Amino acid sequence: MRAVRTLRSIIGVCALAMGLTAALTAAPTMAHALTPVLCNETALVNAITAANATGGDTLALIPGCTYTLTSAHGSGPTGPVGLPPLTAPITLLGLGATIARDPSAPPFRILQVEGAANVPGTKGQLSMVGVTIRGGSAVAPFPGGGITNLGGTVFLVSSSVTGNTAVAGGGIYTDQGAVSLTASSVTSNTATTRGGGIYVNSGGVTMLASTVSGNTPDNCAPSGSVVGCT
Repeated sequence: MRAVRTLRSIIGVCALAMGLTAALTAAPTMAHALTPVLCNETALVNAITAANATGGDTLALIPGCTYTLTSAHGSGPTGPVGLPPLTAPITLLGLGATIARDPSAPPFRILQVEGAANVPGTKGQLSMVGVTIRGGSAVAPFPGGGITNLGGTVFLVSSSVTGNTAVAGGGIYTDQGAVSLTASSVTSNTATTRGGGIYVNSGGVTMLASTVSGNTPDNCAPSGSVVGCT
């Protein structure tokens, strides 16, 4: 009974966070469901796969859990991805959860969002609240170590992208898509060329009460592509 009460509490808190997210961002209506995800790699991979298949979902991660990825569970023309690429609107409610690549695992980025502008037939959208993305490493010569946005939309609220690496866009890479950061941070990421924090190939990035700092060799590229990023 105690486990049931705990799960209900988690769902209740996550439902509240979902409402706050809708108010904080200009994101389209979030997915209709709220699915708790146990604190392990397999559960998260399966939940994202199911959400893609059903046209979207809201996934309630366990607060404070670190979902450690030991292998890639997706692939494509831009290299391996730790989690299945998002092809539908998916919300990750973390409340302090972390999604991280195991340091001993082969290189792969953590998340990839796919939208119709780049991948016909897809409707990828990531809305993320209270989640840290850490330790992604895109396989050279591909960009986007933490999050790659290929024609989709990405909304980060109270989230962090840190300690990721790639040729460009060590933290975040976006192409023909939109990225919005609210009360979030992109820090301590590394690129071997440009855009240690964020690289904008096309599309746009907006920031509200957010920081992009401490990235190598620069924070955002090309220069001037992200207003407020220096």
